[in-house]
Amino acid sequence: MPCYAALDVSQETTAICVVDEEGHIQAEKKLPTCPDAIAGFLARGAPGLVRVGMETGPMAVWLWNELAERQLPIICLDARHANAALKMRPVKTDRNDAAGLAQIVRTGWFKQVRIKTRSNYQIRSLLTSRETLVRIRVKIENELRGLLRTFGVLFGKRVGSFTRCAGEIISGELDAAPEMRLVAEVLMKARASILDQIKVLDRRLSAIARETPVVRLFMTAPGVGVITALSVASVFDDAARFRRSSSAGAYLGLTPRRYESGETSRNGRISRQGNQLTRTHLYEAATTLLTRNLRFSTLKAWGMRLARASGFKKARVAVARKLAVILHAMWKTNTPFRWSEADA
Repeated sequence: MPCYAALDVSQETTAICVVDEEGHIQAEKKLPTCPDAIAGFLARGAPGLVRVGMETGPMAVWLWNELAERQLPIICLDARHANAALKMRPVKTDRNDAAGLAQIVRTGWFKQVRIKTRSNYQIRSLLTSRETLVRIRVKIENELRGLLRTFGVLFGKRVGSFTRCAGEIISGELDAAPEMRLVAEVLMKARASILDQIKVLDRRLSAIARETPVVRLFMTAPGVGVITALSVASVFDDAARFRRSSSAGAYLGLTPRRYESGETSRNGRISRQGNQLTRTHLYEAATTLLTRNLRFSTLKAWGMRLARASGFKKARVAVARKLAVILHAMWKTNTPFRWSEADA
């Protein structure tokens, strides 16, 4: 008889619930979070298994891949959608959550989340680690600026790189404050170490970009460098993921929210759903496209007209959305960026 199962996963234990077509509970169990134990229980307690569902979470990628290798019909549910349904249950326990998830899996009232390939998750890890190091570097620089401002030393009016300006200040303007000289030297050494590690990640990302044809294809677009191309390619995962390229903008949260009820109908700001880091990379690419003296393109001309009409901030968001759509279309058709209509 067909049946459906759900997993409520935590770091140490996993609650399992199996229900039949009518929603009656057939089996329940709490097991260690081990793929072999979970697969063995489902093989014994759910012989006619149609679907197994679990929520997105820190362990979802690892467990989904392990269970998929064991030939289980595993799917991953959007945790926000599942949480909205589980809130209707007055008592929250792991057992009740597993039972509620099993009912969601049975009815099909869920939004399935795509699990990307391992290689793309590795690229995402490199990008996330690099972003963390960049934030630490910026925080160190801002901290040093703020500490020296107390003594009347300002970085803003100096010409040259941050390292050069800091070196001039440490060697010449902190004679009267030896303690501040020590603080500045320590922070500059920490910044130099962070920069060295960022360069290590940059070299690895550049090597991956050279070996990946789709990344080289993305880099034919203006404003798109190694980081942005890898970020977009890894978050899309597959060109066939979207039937229409216009869906790429909505997937990354670059389309307006919509609210309609009765006589009320309005558009809001962008939804900001999807991956925040990739959205930031597209913002940076759009800013480069609009502000740098790059080769003329119809995309830049469209963005500049929009900037004059609605302001630069809105134009940057609009160009970022269109850039995401164009990159997906380039991948889908295996066509480099078209700078003008004549290229088409």
